[in-house]
Amino acid sequence: MHTSEPSVLRSWLSPPNPDFPATITDPRERRAVKLELVLVFGITLGLSGARSLLSLVDSLLRPVPLAQQQVQLNVPKAAASLLDLLQQLLGAAQLVGWGGLGLYLLWRAGVKLRQIGLDRRKLRTDALITAGIAALIGIPGLGLYFLSYHLGFSLAVQPSTLGDTWWRPVALTLSAFGNAFAEEVLVIGYLITRLRQLGVRENASLLGAAVLRGSYHLYQGFGGFVGNLVMGLVFGRVWQRSGRLWPLIAAHTLFDVVSFVGYSLLKGRLSWLP
Repeated sequence: MHTSEPSVLRSWLSPPNPDFPATITDPRERRAVKLELVLVFGITLGLSGARSLLSLVDSLLRPVPLAQQQVQLNVPKAAASLLDLLQQLLGAAQLVGWGGLGLYLLWRAGVKLRQIGLDRRKLRTDALITAGIAALIGIPGLGLYFLSYHLGFSLAVQPSTLGDTWWRPVALTLSAFGNAFAEEVLVIGYLITRLRQLGVRENASLLGAAVLRGSYHLYQGFGGFVGNLVMGLVFGRVWQRSGRLWPLIAAHTLFDVVSFVGYSLLKGRLSWLP
């Protein structure tokens, strides 16, 4: 009994890939990786987290309760329709570029895409994981947001205020994919991999990544932080156990497509939508 429990625990917490890069021991290389992490997140999601925190503080300092304030996600960026479309596409491209930066740095460090689960070897498994995550996180996540909103802990989130144009569903879908790709690649595939190479324990890496995910959603209020913290814990553990990143990107994209496109179609037709 005493010998089996540690082995089960090690199996639960250990990297799923036997050929995963070893822990970095050279002091100079370790310093370089730590600096790399600061720079990457200092210009991407870490910076977004700091801005989001300031946004929440600003909302709290206003005399109006959080639930009576609004935050808008996908907004028009130009008066001319074509220019607005191009601006939306550039925004999605920037997010994909953030994720691409993380992948490039891992590749330069000798980490292959298959080692973080970005290959096509297990399409059926990926589909099953995606469906499971969607069922586990999707509806409860929406329920948590509406509960937090009606309790006064969150702002009224408007996922889209884009006009009724032919390209709106396309732009919102690409925005959803861009968000999913940037977040899952950087916060899960890149960050946890780098922390593993620094010898950080799996549970500590999981919690750190989840807190980071929650931080850049603070602009939505406390509900946005808690909901995304829970999502980060689930997503991170799924990746730690399965080694598959595609299902996380797919499920996250699905969540955002339903939120962005669904809201744009139902706004004004359902009285309980913010």
